Amino acid sequence: MSSIDLRTEIREFLSTRRARITPEQSGLPVYGGNRRVKGLRREEVAMLAGVSVDYYVRVERGNLAGASDSVLDALVVALQLDDAERDHLFALTRQSQASTTRRPRTPAVTVRPAIQQVLDAITDAPAWIRNGRHDIIAMNDLARALYSPVLADPRRPANTTRFVYLHPQAAEEFFVDYDTIARDAAAMLRLEAGRNPHDKALIALIGELSTQSELFRQRWASQDVRFHRSGRKRLRHPAVGQLDLDFEALELPSEPGLQLNIYTAAAGTPTADALKLLASWAASQEQLGTEHTAPSRPH
Repeated sequence: MSSIDLRTEIREFLSTRRARITPEQSGLPVYGGNRRVKGLRREEVAMLAGVSVDYYVRVERGNLAGASDSVLDALVVALQLDDAERDHLFALTRQSQASTTRRPRTPAVTVRPAIQQVLDAITDAPAWIRNGRHDIIAMNDLARALYSPVLADPRRPANTTRFVYLHPQAAEEFFVDYDTIARDAAAMLRLEAGRNPHDKALIALIGELSTQSELFRQRWASQDVRFHRSGRKRLRHPAVGQLDLDFEALELPSEPGLQLNIYTAAAGTPTADALKLLASWAASQEQLGTEHTAPSRPH
């Protein structure tokens, strides 16, 4: 497979969103006791969106050619899509309407020296940069220490979603809320697949995860998408114990497709103290490479 099948993606995304909404949730009257479909019927979505049934049937079959923003927004309202789902629908539309001769965007796998300098200047908080495939491409020292369980796999670039699904025992030990992390990782990866369906490395990663992880296959089949912009992350580090961290994920305008992640803890909390301990621990450890394959060491 050289690219994501956009028609299949559109069909499965819209049908799963339709299936989760009941007529009652949409304010529609329900006639009769038995319904043969789960959720809304296609004609009900068409009515809610103000389009013809034939048109919506074509859309749900994967044909978004010529769909205007106003039609897409009507579908967003009818299907009660959240912000991430709206972004995904618009991305699928853009990609399906794009010229087949357009050169696909290749997510970066390195950063400019100036960006690494920014990371290195952040000394009191773990900070790292990833691309849309969840490849870790640059870190500061504290992030390198924090994510040492992820970096233990010698494969480079290290990839957090590969760690979650292909090293589940280590990941369950590291991520306190493993189930949530696994759900979000697959949902974010699908969001990226809608934005960049021709990325060969992304397609290879999805294939690898689908082949080797039953849990990933289940999560991928849900068609869920999710933003990952801010929140709380609970980690269990082998050297300093549990860390309850606040995170912010920031897009880098100068580097489209790259995201800066920063973890912090309020002053005076046990986690803030643990981060100081982690910094001391990191100073005593041999650093693990991140964005490039670590050079071989003499035995």
